[in-house]
Amino acid sequence: MKNSYEMMKLDRDLNDRFEELLNNCLVSGTIDQNLYETYDVKRGLRDSNGRGVLTGLTEVSDVTGYTIVNGVKEASEGHLYYHGYDIQDLVGKSMDKRFAFEEITYLLLFGSLPTEDQLAEFIRILDSMQELSGQFVRDVIMKGPSENIMNGLMKSVLNIYSFDTNPDDISVNNVLRQSLQLIAKMPLISVYSYYAYRHFEHDESLIIKPCVKGKSTAENILHILRADGEYTKLEARTLDVALVLHAEHGGGNNSTFTNHVVTTSGTDTYSAVAASIASLKGPRHGGANIKVQYMFEDLKANVEDVTDKAQIKEYLMKVLEKKAFDHSGLIYGIGHAVYTLSDPRAKILKKLAEKLAKEKGMEEEFKLYETVEKVATKLLSTRYKHIVKPICANVDFYSGFIYTMLGIPKELFTPLFAISRISGWSAHRLEEIVNNGKIIRPAYKYIGTHREYIDIKERVAVNCECLNDIIDNEDD
Repeated sequence: MKNSYEMMKLDRDLNDRFEELLNNCLVSGTIDQNLYETYDVKRGLRDSNGRGVLTGLTEVSDVTGYTIVNGVKEASEGHLYYHGYDIQDLVGKSMDKRFAFEEITYLLLFGSLPTEDQLAEFIRILDSMQELSGQFVRDVIMKGPSENIMNGLMKSVLNIYSFDTNPDDISVNNVLRQSLQLIAKMPLISVYSYYAYRHFEHDESLIIKPCVKGKSTAENILHILRADGEYTKLEARTLDVALVLHAEHGGGNNSTFTNHVVTTSGTDTYSAVAASIASLKGPRHGGANIKVQYMFEDLKANVEDVTDKAQIKEYLMKVLEKKAFDHSGLIYGIGHAVYTLSDPRAKILKKLAEKLAKEKGMEEEFKLYETVEKVATKLLSTRYKHIVKPICANVDFYSGFIYTMLGIPKELFTPLFAISRISGWSAHRLEEIVNNGKIIRPAYKYIGTHREYIDIKERVAVNCECLNDIIDNEDD
């Protein structure tokens, strides 16, 4: 019998046959790219100007990066609204007084800011739902831990279905109950999944601690993640604000749209949330702040003097020319699809990063981030003059730096995003169910030809070498 890894390998004598199938797949799957324009296909659900195609209505949140002046669209400072409230007001008026993530979760789910009594009761409900049973931790989280913690999250969320006495009921009251359960349990699942992998695959200490009742989500994350359970007030408040800023973003992002699509099929909450986690796992969506961290590590390894703007500019030019870092031609953390002059989330995180850097004695590192932000935005604006909108740093530019200063391992960067965004996913799922929307069913244009069926004895094998012709034509 094969071991766990061998069962996933293809027998060597079948490699040639697999290559033949691969060639068939590549030939069959190739579509003339000009046809997308011919049929006016909104590829990526974007119009010809790169704007998202309107596919639904929501009251949960709004994202703005432009203003209309005399009928003309002009770039403006970015704003993010949760149920009509500007995120800068929500964060700015609470971050020095109390932790805000639970309050903002209430706002996203129920459409209004809670009173003191309503918030206290809501927190009590979440506290009561935090725990994971010993059986669940042992049989789900500890068995077959994944190197990518997002896979562990998906596995755990899907398995909670089996522990729910009424998992398939999609009435509003039951979906709300399930949503609150997931919001409360996600921090434990994430951290436990991380430690399970590090223990079983790297022989590190297995740290399993319960949450502390009455503590905020941010405080509990730091408590259960750190061996000594200790943290400063600034550390906890910084993480709390980061959770608030990642909780929701307009409804049109990939993972939230995924939740809408899957929800309209009538499936259960756990499947819908697992699908959203799967979307967020993709590096095009949830992994940019990790890329920013790796980019800075590469910069420091290849730039002799990181205080010299000229040397930094030279490095960033190489990145854009696909000669440095990951050869993608992207400066990660710079630019956004909607925001123009500024990303409000980045502005808030930048201020917190500066404060935290002072507490950690990392002022020089913060200055490097500031310098790269200034050089990169100016460089991109100059290099790509055809881009009509200004370019700014986005939320990913400083979030990874903050997590690093908090001692959070990179493996948990994207799970932290999920811990936060599940509040937004839940709000959108409930909104979709309350409004009883139709199943989302987009259209695809068939561009192939209809063919007569051929009996298997009369068929001629496809010549896979025609793939070479396609490659040669692309080179031309």
